[in-house]
Amino acid sequence: MASSWWRLACHSHCIKSSSRSSRLRLLMAGIFSRSPEDGRQRRLVLTADSLGKDSDVFLVDHAWTFRLADAYKQLQELPGLVERMASLMCVDADLNSDAEETGDEDDAKLSAVEIVEREFCKVKEEGIHSHLIALSLRGNKLNNSETVIKVVAQFKSLRALWLNHNPMLKIGDNYLEDAILRNCCPELEIYNSCFTPKYGKWALGFCGGLYEKDNPGGSHESDHLLQSVTTLDLSNRSIHNLITKAFSPSELPILSYLNLRGNPLNENSSGELLKYLKGFNNLTALEVDIPGPLGDNAVNIIEALPTLSLLNGLSTSKILESEKSIVDSSYVMDELGSALRHSDEANFRVSPFLYMPDGELESAASYSILWPTKNVQRGDECTRDYLFGIGEDRQRSARLTAWFNTPQNYFIKEYEKYSMKLQSKKFSPPPVMPCVTNSLLHNNESVLHVYTDIPQVEELLTRPEFVITTEPKHAEIVWTSVQVDEEMKKEVGLNDQQYINQFPFEACLVMKHHLAETIQKAHGAPKWLQPTYNLETHLTQLIGDYYTRERDGVDNLWILKPWNMARTIDTTVTQSLSAIIRLMETGPKICQKYIEHPALFRGRKFDLRYIVLVRSMRPLEIFLADIFWVRLANNSYSLEKHSFFEYETHFTVMNYRGRLNHMHTAEFVKEFEQEHQVQWMDIHLRIKQMIRSVFEAAAAVHPEMHSPMSRAMYGVDVMLDCHYQPKLLEITYCPDCTRAYKYDTEAVTRGGGIVKGIMHESSIIQVSFKLSIVWTSFVVDHLATCGPNGLNVKNYDKL
Repeated sequence: MASSWWRLACHSHCIKSSSRSSRLRLLMAGIFSRSPEDGRQRRLVLTADSLGKDSDVFLVDHAWTFRLADAYKQLQELPGLVERMASLMCVDADLNSDAEETGDEDDAKLSAVEIVEREFCKVKEEGIHSHLIALSLRGNKLNNSETVIKVVAQFKSLRALWLNHNPMLKIGDNYLEDAILRNCCPELEIYNSCFTPKYGKWALGFCGGLYEKDNPGGSHESDHLLQSVTTLDLSNRSIHNLITKAFSPSELPILSYLNLRGNPLNENSSGELLKYLKGFNNLTALEVDIPGPLGDNAVNIIEALPTLSLLNGLSTSKILESEKSIVDSSYVMDELGSALRHSDEANFRVSPFLYMPDGELESAASYSILWPTKNVQRGDECTRDYLFGIGEDRQRSARLTAWFNTPQNYFIKEYEKYSMKLQSKKFSPPPVMPCVTNSLLHNNESVLHVYTDIPQVEELLTRPEFVITTEPKHAEIVWTSVQVDEEMKKEVGLNDQQYINQFPFEACLVMKHHLAETIQKAHGAPKWLQPTYNLETHLTQLIGDYYTRERDGVDNLWILKPWNMARTIDTTVTQSLSAIIRLMETGPKICQKYIEHPALFRGRKFDLRYIVLVRSMRPLEIFLADIFWVRLANNSYSLEKHSFFEYETHFTVMNYRGRLNHMHTAEFVKEFEQEHQVQWMDIHLRIKQMIRSVFEAAAAVHPEMHSPMSRAMYGVDVMLDCHYQPKLLEITYCPDCTRAYKYDTEAVTRGGGIVKGIMHESSIIQVSFKLSIVWTSFVVDHLATCGPNGLNVKNYDKL
């Protein structure tokens, strides 16, 4: 193989120039050829005399490298990308579909002047005069650049102009852009979705969601609105210089989420950028290319920006623990690589390859390498195994459904058997038993030492019965956000007589695939759990469910979630079975039936976060807080296909990404009852019963969870369908309760009082509390003081 790798190195040297794709094609032209098959598909055929097994290694270029979340946006905005992808995949390109749906059929017959005059008349009719701020001529089939320049020159106050998807825009032709930017529109900040060198407050406000059709901005008063922006998506805006007067900590004082992906930022060094971004004191979530303008190492970025809690959707603490860089992208091979068809008896292998001329990730270019694994003769088709290394133990035959028509009847029968098994489950709730937990406080003068790594607990646990210690081994109570296992116990000196805020085997609740399995083993298929499949073990059954729904013409929208990620990280909504199967390649996931018709609030999707305190698993003693909080999507709900890529339409977690719209619990309940003409107490009772059923399942299926030295707090996420029935989304360990003690301190279901005993017939005690009782300190109080003599804290209610 030595000579083969030398050949690869020579090819790599050649393609350092900008014409790397054409050079690669020239080098391979005498070895391979693409030929049509059945009019649509293409195949790759060897044209050289022969290639021996492992004799040569070839570079294959990538036509498109992208991040899944940005794919739809790039397809919309990058000229020629849709056409090339359609050609590679042998499908018809559906260009300008949005424009064709909303525009006039006769647009092609109109001149640029006529189109602008028509649209400008509409603007005047709506009461907007003189100073036009933004103009979109996207997808209007305009051909004459000179005419467009003449028309656009009328609007000297224009801040944004879109001419995308018009025939006059030729790749590599900058004449029109230069003419508009230099002579026509001196204040233009956005041109064809890209920032111009003159971008300022208006462009940033537009990307921050401040300006739209009904509120175009442009006035001096509107400039101050920028100070209210918490989330800013600047991805793929062709920004070269980030350090400006407009984009500054003083103008964006509460910015918490920033997306810089897809920008060259080549006028600033990585050191300058990191130093500048450090000035944004509230920045907790950052999206950036790695390698990229901020450097090639995630750890270095995190260390330079200590306020970050999320980098590219991943927890910064987990990144620091693993000390790994993040290179998260997908790619489509070029015309040659895409012509390789599948074979179980493939004669070639393909593998991703990073070429680093300087030995650094920052300068890397991505390719694939191709080499023969068998002797190949002239005229032989060149093939690869799409699932190389994946056998039937990993559901190979089922996974091939992503590319081929597989027998639907087989999958449907497997699904029917699985469904029948779930439906046959009958659950008997455990008998009610007396409470067995006792208070840790032995007398009025005793003190408990608490170790915690949670800032809110350390700050707010001020009652005299508790003393914070920095040494875990000296604490009676350990309240931590990290997993405590045997290795950690040995390392920090913990013993079996210390109380810890987690239960053994609680993964059966907090890991999504284990949660579904636990519920299914106990309850089968309860109405409050959407059909859920672990793709690593039940792909066959999922495919059968999908085909059954397709056959019956019912909803077939699904959501994919990683086993052990929170905050909607790596979560996808799709109707495509092929996409579901291919997304298995990005890590283990569950696939769950999407709630296509949820209850809405002001036309937007929402979910509810409940807090549950667990004191014992045997007997089951759990406490439910009256106060929940509402998490609202920012956009109106839609089932249009393009909306599945819109985070702020289909997802509700905005604490770390997006614009957070907080609403007090009592206010939400009152308005929801008025909007839907329902009684919230009826909904609340159903939610309580569902939560109890979940923990009953865990106690029954996993008796090993019981531990007298354990207490825990969990976040339970709930959604309502259009019939106001609760649906369980997930359960989170040691949830972030900042909102609970900062905002939501008023109970909505019942008044306060003192409960002197625990209701044995329910074993759930509903907790309500007012501002004087701080949430996080109460949690530790609960661990220490809740004994059989009652809960000596005000504002508790019986269930």
